[in-house]
Parts: sequence; structure tokens; C-alpha cells
Amino acid sequence: MIEWLGIGHLFELSRTEAIAGFCTPLIVFALFFLVQLILPGVRVPGYVINPETGEPRGYRLNGLLVFAVALIVWAAELTGMPRDWFYRSSIYAVVGGTVFTTIFTVLAVFSQPRGKERNPILALWFGRVQELSFFNNRIDVKMYFYVVGGTMLSLNALSGAAYHYELFGEDSNPGVFLYAAFFTFYVLDYFIFERVQLYTYDLIHENLGFKLFWGGLVVYGWLFILPLWGMAAYPNPGFSPGWTYVWLIGTAALFLFGWCISRGANLQKYTFKRWPERKFLGLIEPEYIEAGDRKIMCNGLWGVARHFNYMGEGFLSLSIALVFGYFTNPWAWTYFVFIVTMFTFRQRDDDELCAEKYGADKWAEYQARVKYRIFPGVY
Repeated sequence: MIEWLGIGHLFELSRTEAIAGFCTPLIVFALFFLVQLILPGVRVPGYVINPETGEPRGYRLNGLLVFAVALIVWAAELTGMPRDWFYRSSIYAVVGGTVFTTIFTVLAVFSQPRGKERNPILALWFGRVQELSFFNNRIDVKMYFYVVGGTMLSLNALSGAAYHYELFGEDSNPGVFLYAAFFTFYVLDYFIFERVQLYTYDLIHENLGFKLFWGGLVVYGWLFILPLWGMAAYPNPGFSPGWTYVWLIGTAALFLFGWCISRGANLQKYTFKRWPERKFLGLIEPEYIEAGDRKIMCNGLWGVARHFNYMGEGFLSLSIALVFGYFTNPWAWTYFVFIVTMFTFRQRDDDELCAEKYGADKWAEYQARVKYRIFPGVY
């Protein structure tokens, strides 16, 4: 079965290596906690209101610095760990990461007062509290998730590229290296605009349960590279030089197109929430629907579709499916299927939360003005 799936190369570790792979996430979690705690950061207010003070919660951000240090340590092999280790130990790391995040979730959930959710299983999944922080707010758990998950996403992708090159050398698939570059750029962009994350769905609405612990650490950090589990074992697809340029340039252009939509939409929302009267990029005058003391932005990128940023993520994931050059291989499409499925369901949750936040009548007014959910003219 494993060989049929094309991932037999991920089960070639010795028993000692398998145990090390299982424990790798725990070591990573601990090291990132220490590094994020020690390295300097910038304190900024977020969007979420602290109920104890009535003021925006404060966050200490240093993701870009942590990311840079991690890349240097990995690339220079300063720990003695080979560059392809994260990739080769992927299966065992996912199992170990799942076990460890389950333990952390149990501690985080059941150490808190019982909330509205009485079912212990649902409480474990969704969580009881929205925020957790340590050491005088030097570390916010949600932002810690993004620092660990984002950095490990890049390192796992780069590790897979290192494994691929060791395996094929001159016959390597350039798409694998472009794939690693995509995700490294994606994560770097996130850390450059780290403050924008304070105005997103997870920070504002999600509680700290297994869904967020496992999703932020293991899914984001290790399972987002699922296509690479199968595709790193394939050599250059062998296109002609002309078609190779079309394939690689076209895929990169599709990726950048999706990134522009996603980043642009998120930045416009961030700008509007912080400075409601400011023109976005100095060009787009904000238009909005008054909903009591709140405002619903309804022009620019948010006038095209109600969750237009999700369409950008869809194009990003499509470029990742195409980047390997094996267009009919199911492994290449795993990330695309996951992203499209996740955001299709999430936008429905978004609509329910927004109707509650702004009022059903005002949200219905926005829906009437902006008719499409994600993809204008289609959905």
C-alpha cells in the first residue's frame, strides 16, 4: 500500500531515526518557544478587545526575526541536523506532533473554567478560551502557532527540495525548487506583514482547542507540504526547453496573481479597520454600510466578492498543483483540494459570524450589494 501510494521513501528511517522523527516536533516547539521569548520584539495593539481593560489586546511580534534565525540555522546545519531531515522524518513527525498537540490541548482546555460548551469532546475540539499568553504577554499562543507553523512550512518545503536534489542531481525537477521558493516567499510575506494577522479570522473568532493547536502547528507546519510527499520522488518531467519556460513562468505568474489578490484584500481590510477614512493605497476611497458603531466595507476588492481573499488563496493553491509538471498526479493536487474545501466551509462560518456581529439586516444589505461569495460571476 505504501509503495503504491509512492511514499515508501518516507519509511526508510531506522528505529532510532524514527523515534527522533517522532520527537522532532516537541523539540521544535520548545526551541521556538525559547527563541521567540528571548529575541526582541515590537509591542503593538491588536483588534481583539481585552475584556479586563476594555482596550485592544497587546501583542509582542518578532516573527520575522525568528524566521530569519531558523533559516540560517537550518541552511548552515548548525545543529548537526542534515538539511533533508525534516522531509525524511515527515510521517513520524506528523504522528508525534499530533500526540504532543493533543496533550497540550488537554492541558490548555481543561485547565480553564467550563464555558458554554458542555460536551467535553466538543470543548476539546473548539476550546474554552479565546486567548492564552505567557510571561507578561511576551508570548501569545495564537501568534506562536503562526511563527512555528509558518517557519516549519518553509523549512519542510526547503528540506524536501534538498532531499530531491540529493536524489536526482542534474535530473532534478525545477518545479520542486520553485515550490519551495513559493512557500518561503509566502511565509516571508506573512512575517513582513505580521501585524495584519491580528485582524484575521483565527485571532478574532477562534478559541484555543485541538482544531487550532493541531491546525496551527502540525497541519500548517508539516501537512501543508503534503504534495511534496509524493512529488519529491519524481525527476524532471522532461518537457522541451520552450514548454519548460511556459510551464515555470506561467505557474509563477499564477502564484503571484493569487498572492496579489490575497495580500491586497487583507491589506485593504487591515487599513480600513485601523484607519476607516483612509484611501487604500492612496487611491480607493472607502465605501461602507453603517451598522451601529461598526462599518462594513463594500468597495475595492471587498466589493468584488464577500471573501475575495479566499479566491487569491485558491489561485495560490492551483499554482502549487501545477508547479511540479505532473498535472495528472493526485499528490500534486492534495493542497489545492484541501484549501478549496477549507475556505468553502470557512466562508459560510464567516457569513454567520458577520450576520451576528453587524446585525442580520445590515449583513443582508451587504450581501445584496456584493452578491458573490468568493469567485465573482461563479460563486
